[in-house]
Formats: sequence, C-alpha cells, structure tokens
Amino acid sequence: MIFNSVTFLSFLIVVVFLYWVLKKNYRIWFIFLASLTFYGFWRWEFLSLVLISTIADYLIALELGRTDDSQRTRRKALLISSLLINIGLLAYFKYLYFIVDNINFLYALTGSQGITSIPEIILPLGISFYTFQTISYSVDAYRRHIIPEKNFALYGCYVTFFPQLVAGPILRANEVMDQLRLRPGFKIGFISEGIERILYGFFLKVVLADNIAPLVDEAYNIPVSQLSALDVWSMAFLFGFQIYFDFAGYSHIAIGCAKLMGIDFPENFNFPYAAKSFKSFWKRWHISLSSWIRDYLYLPLAGVKVIDPSKRSLGGLDTSELKNETSKNKKDLSLFLTWAIMGLWHGANWAFVFWGIFHAILVYSERKMKFIRERIKILSFPIIGWGITILLSMIAWIPFRTQSLSETFIMYKKLLSPKMYTFLSLRENIYLVTALLFLGVTISYLLSEYIIPHAKKWAYLITPLNIVKFTVIIILVFTFFRPINQFIYFQF
Repeated sequence: MIFNSVTFLSFLIVVVFLYWVLKKNYRIWFIFLASLTFYGFWRWEFLSLVLISTIADYLIALELGRTDDSQRTRRKALLISSLLINIGLLAYFKYLYFIVDNINFLYALTGSQGITSIPEIILPLGISFYTFQTISYSVDAYRRHIIPEKNFALYGCYVTFFPQLVAGPILRANEVMDQLRLRPGFKIGFISEGIERILYGFFLKVVLADNIAPLVDEAYNIPVSQLSALDVWSMAFLFGFQIYFDFAGYSHIAIGCAKLMGIDFPENFNFPYAAKSFKSFWKRWHISLSSWIRDYLYLPLAGVKVIDPSKRSLGGLDTSELKNETSKNKKDLSLFLTWAIMGLWHGANWAFVFWGIFHAILVYSERKMKFIRERIKILSFPIIGWGITILLSMIAWIPFRTQSLSETFIMYKKLLSPKMYTFLSLRENIYLVTALLFLGVTISYLLSEYIIPHAKKWAYLITPLNIVKFTVIIILVFTFFRPINQFIYFQF
C-alpha cells in the first residue's frame, strides 16, 4: 500500500476515525495491527521480519532494564545480540549479493572459481528504517536514556507505526512513545493541519516529482559519451530536485497522517538547498537519519559519550564539541568511516560508498578551510557559501542516480573540461524545466523565510491567498493523482 493510492486514503480515513473512537487498550492494539496490515499489503510473508526485529529488541530492552551497572558483561552481550540480529537481517537481505559479487571478484583475481549458487532474495520494504529504529531503542535502553516499555503493543506501535514505517522519519522512543500512550483531546485543528501537510506532500510527489521523473530517466538514458558539461549540470540539478520533492513529499504525508491523530513527528526537511555550508545541508536534509547517524555511529566511533537527548542544551550536541574530547585524527577517521557506512546504508553498491565519501570530503574540506574563510572576508559572505554548497551538493547526486562509478567519473571529468561546455545534447525543455524548478525552489524559500513571517500588515490577505493556494494544489493533485511511481526511498 503506497501513499499515492486510493486504497491508502480509504485505509487512512478508517484508521483515523477508529483511533479517535476506541478506548486506550483497544486503540493501541488497533494501531499496531493496522500498521502491520499496511505493511502486509506489500507482501504478507515479510511481516515476519518486522516482527523478529520488534520482538527481539523488545525482549532485549526489557532484560537490559532488569540488569544493573555491575553486570557490564551481560549488558554488552545483550546489546551485541540486538546488533547481530538487526545487522544480520540487513546483511542477508540487502547486502548478500554485494558481498558475494566482491568475493567473486577477489576469486577472479586469483584465477579461482567463486561462489556460483545464491538464493533469490527480495529486498524487504523499508528494512533499513525499521531496523534502525529497533537498534536505537536497544542502544537507548543500554545507555539508560529510556525506561524499557513493558506494554508490547505500545512498543510495537512505535516500531511499526504506519505513517513512517517504510521510509521514516526515523523516530526515537522518547519522541513518540508517550504520544501514542496518552492520546490528546480531539481538536479540529489536528484534522485541518494534517490534511494541509498531506496536500503539500501529494503536491511535491505526484505533481512535481512524478512529472520530473520521465525527464530524469530520459536524460540518464543518453550514453555518457554524448553528454556535455552543461548536460551533466542540468541532470544533476534535475535529479536533485526530483529526489528532494519525492522524499520531502513522503515526509510531509507521514507527518500529516500522524497529525490527524494528534501526534507530532519531528521535521525531516528544512529547505536543504538553501544551506550555506555542507554541515548545514545535513542539518536540513533527512534530519532524522543525520541525527541518528551522529548519535549511534559517529559519536561512538569518535569515542564521545552520547548525552541523553532530553538533557542536552538547546539545539542538541554539535560536532564542534568533539574538539576537546577526542583527537583530531580519530575525529577525521570517524567522519570518513561514518560517511562510507552511510553511503552503503543507501544501497549495496560501491557508487553509494563513493557518494558517502564524497560528502565526507566536502565536510572535511569545509572544516579545514575555516581559517581561510576567516581571513578572506568575501568567502564568508552567505551568498558565496550558498553557491558553493548547492553546486557541489547537486553534483554529489550523480553517483546516487547512475549507481555506476565509471559513468560517474566520466561525467565529473566532463565538468572539468572547457570544451565540454560548447554544445548541448538534451531536449530544450529539460534545461527550461531545470531552470524553472531552481527559480521556484529559491522563491519558495525566500517567501517562507523572509517575506511571509514579516508580512503582518498584509494579514488580511492570508485567508484569501490560502484559499487560492489550496484550491490550485487540490486541482493539481487530483489531476495527477495516480500510483505510477513508488517513492525513491522505498528501495532503502
């Protein structure tokens, strides 16, 4: 069952109605079973994997809650068992082909025959997301950041809650568990705000992302040898907008669906292409994953004790706090290892690993060039930082889309060749659409950040403008509403 389908909308209406009608115990079990039903519409047999992760970490966390700090060996063994179960599932279903291919490559170098028989494996929908959530639950129980939940249905709701089950946002137990436990009093504002966010999400997905997709496919199907440097730039920007609209659209719908039930999800996107640094970009793009990677991978690798999020100062832990807690070499090594793993999380392909390392290089370079920016004032201008960030973040999407290192390097080489800027190979409308999208995203950010918040004297115009805006959005959404494309991040 995908969001952009009539089946899901019918399912959502029934679930929201019963959520507000049923009493607590019935409500929690209903949401848990409804979420499993939502996932089961894809393939029922893979519900067993969701339940394995859910049950395993539920039991492990309960046992962690029963142990004290004198039982360090047992506590570590319990945590390791959680990691082995979840990472083991990921390794088999997502990375077995990748592992076997690389083993066979090594065998081929020695002239030996590699592994010839491997079972057919279907990648379970959203496995990277729900395993990350259950891992974070066990780790938080190990760190004593949470008290393990005894109500299995409530914990099950946290792991499988259908709005975010297959593509996030990646939730922490302390962000949503109490909200699921304590239903607020019904407010009509929950419905209006939820529908508003859902409409935004459908607009981004079915009106923008799904109509950009054929242009992206057409461009990337052209042989790399025929492309000019301007073509490569256009393709990078076009796919950058497609994946942004697609994933931000999903996040809006997920947040809106939760809001219909009075539940607040953390924001997952905040105008990432307006970022003026790469550090800022990853505080604006897929925010829940970035913060997860920071707290459960980067900081532990850097040797930093992770603070309970509820006890942090406003704004959370900034990586600049590492400077007094760990060596520069360890911090840098952790940065590159974390980004390589983050790339591999996105896909079992060396192109994704390169994508991750590419971003590590950008963040690392930004750190090392800080003193240069402080001395050369013009480099500190926001417009300069924004220009560099958006150009490099867009071309960083190239290996993500091609999933081929050889094609990626050819395209990057073209960007560095002056003669590759002397011709064009794509259809004219691709350049036009790319330019209009760039203009539209820029205007949207400026309106949202600088004009609307300061337009109090025009408050009387807000209601009629909203009526016009949502009328246009509804017409466009219903015009293009059809389940023709899965969300891009479903493959992860």
